[in-house]
Amino acid sequence: KKLSFKQRVEISEEIKNKSFFSFGIASVKEIEKLNILKASLLSMKRAILKLSKKPDLVLVDGIFAPQVQNKCKTIIKGDEKIKCISAASILAKVYRDKIMIKMSKKFKNYAWDKNFGYGTKQHIVGLKKYGFTTIHRKNFKPIYNMLLK
Repeated sequence: KKLSFKQRVEISEEIKNKSFFSFGIASVKEIEKLNILKASLLSMKRAILKLSKKPDLVLVDGIFAPQVQNKCKTIIKGDEKIKCISAASILAKVYRDKIMIKMSKKFKNYAWDKNFGYGTKQHIVGLKKYGFTTIHRKNFKPIYNMLLK
């Protein structure tokens, strides 16, 4: 959050070259069905299961951990305190941002290549003017409110 996109990309390449990692994703449907927290835990679980090396301990930012065979330890504000959690956070953010950049080519009216899908003013203007797409979450508050009207 404290780094620019360019800084995150540069650092993520360095992290990738010096570590082992994997990514897990939850679909829009899964997020809507489960809620954002449970979907995040599901994507963490998927990432852990895909790791080429199985860690003895998984450190997780926050107070909730995915249900996996590995021992997990949650750490509040772990991304500020623990280097490997900071590194994982950077990798995840860059991965997600690159997905949003790719989606911005398909859905040009939302400026996702600049706001990465977060509820910025620019994104809300796009929603109001063009409606929502198949990759928008219908339980995202601005869209949910649009559906109520």
